[in-house]
Amino acid sequence: FDGTRPSKGTYLAILGRIYDVQKGAKHYGPGGSYHFFAGRDATRAFVSGDFSEKGLVDDIQGLNDQDLLGIFDWVKFYEKDYDLAGYLQGTYYDASGNPTARLKEVVKLIENALHWKDMQVQEAKIFPPCNSEWQKDIGGRVWCSKRSGGIERDWVGVPRKLFDAGSKSYRCACVKNFGAPLSRFPGMNKDSGHGDLRNPNLGEYEGCKPTSTTCRNDNS
Repeated sequence: FDGTRPSKGTYLAILGRIYDVQKGAKHYGPGGSYHFFAGRDATRAFVSGDFSEKGLVDDIQGLNDQDLLGIFDWVKFYEKDYDLAGYLQGTYYDASGNPTARLKEVVKLIENALHWKDMQVQEAKIFPPCNSEWQKDIGGRVWCSKRSGGIERDWVGVPRKLFDAGSKSYRCACVKNFGAPLSRFPGMNKDSGHGDLRNPNLGEYEGCKPTSTTCRNDNS
């Protein structure tokens, strides 16, 4: 069913759902750039980019939220553009076409990933990403504006390192530095007049004035 035998058509599966991709044979048929997806369930490869035999598998163990959302987007794409032909017996469906316990687990993981995405969107409104640039001769720079990070607002903010809780990894965030805080972190004083500056997950950029809207960033 990979298009090598015209009488059998061309099909692929993702999360156990089989789609007839014959109308896209120039992509999925022999010689096509996506032929490796045909005739199998290679769910993992849709987001991993590993198109070796080892990578062309349906196992999604260990994928992060962003990857799970990528798979969900691919499923929506095939649902929209191709006909559902059936269900593949194996990891995600049984012989009667009923969802397996593993598929139910994956659906829950995707629901959690969608919630994570919503949280990321809300976080970006409170801590908009900084503008950034890097030049070979002068290094990196981060700065804030009323539209930095694509988030329009009526305040500029100051650059700060926003750390993932319990981690050393961070991104640059523009932080409101006046009035009441936007975040609801426990212990934040809404009457402090410091905005969100006292959020414990924030750190200053070394060598940068705390009130500056622009900072050097050697790690850019």
